[in-house]
Amino acid sequence: MHHYTGPGTAVESNEYLRRRADGGARALAVVVDVPTRQGYDSDSREAAGRVGRAGVAIDSVDDMRVLFRGIRLGAVSVTLTAADPAGALLLLCQLVGEEQGVPARRMKGVLGTGGAGGPRVFPASAAPRPGADVLAYLRAELPGWTVRAVAAPPPDAACLPCPVLESRQRERLAKLRAWRDQDLVGEALLRVHKAAWGTDGVLPPMKDALRSGATVGEVYGTLREVWGGGVGPQGTPRRTT
Repeated sequence: MHHYTGPGTAVESNEYLRRRADGGARALAVVVDVPTRQGYDSDSREAAGRVGRAGVAIDSVDDMRVLFRGIRLGAVSVTLTAADPAGALLLLCQLVGEEQGVPARRMKGVLGTGGAGGPRVFPASAAPRPGADVLAYLRAELPGWTVRAVAAPPPDAACLPCPVLESRQRERLAKLRAWRDQDLVGEALLRVHKAAWGTDGVLPPMKDALRSGATVGEVYGTLREVWGGGVGPQGTPRRTT
């Protein structure tokens, strides 16, 4: 049986997942909130009023560390449901596993694409590229993971906006950006941009960028510069030039 995180922050969801893991659950599922599914950070205009609704807010590797604090990733199977940004969530999970000393080939899980009709980051014309890059990365680095269409809660799930939660997540992002090495992050994002233009897989440079402290929104903002796409605050397509 899979046990899903509820809405909220990584702190709140960690308490839920840890109770399940301590109780013997070996299959844990994480559904991220709508801004994360759309490739936006919690402090972006597009995220206003939706942070932590219909899933957990995950903006950086720090959030993923908190989410799995006290949970050994080599001992559980994880389902990550995030639509197009599932690749970034996979890499964040791998980074935390590595910090725990878990070899990549011992990690196992399911990368949930969100199913048909979910919010998308990239236009249909770019869809084959990110999907192919993820599959190639799984074969090379994480053979214990598979990709499957897993339905996520609808964007307007019955939970009200929480200004306190949103403010708390914004503060976490502000601290991250104040403490990280901005030059290192900028150089890593440039490598993501270069890989997106070329034919090499984008996940290895994405992993380096996320490790350096880049956020999910910054990584996908970089990819949107090349592949186009984007959605507005209410999930409507954003026009690109």
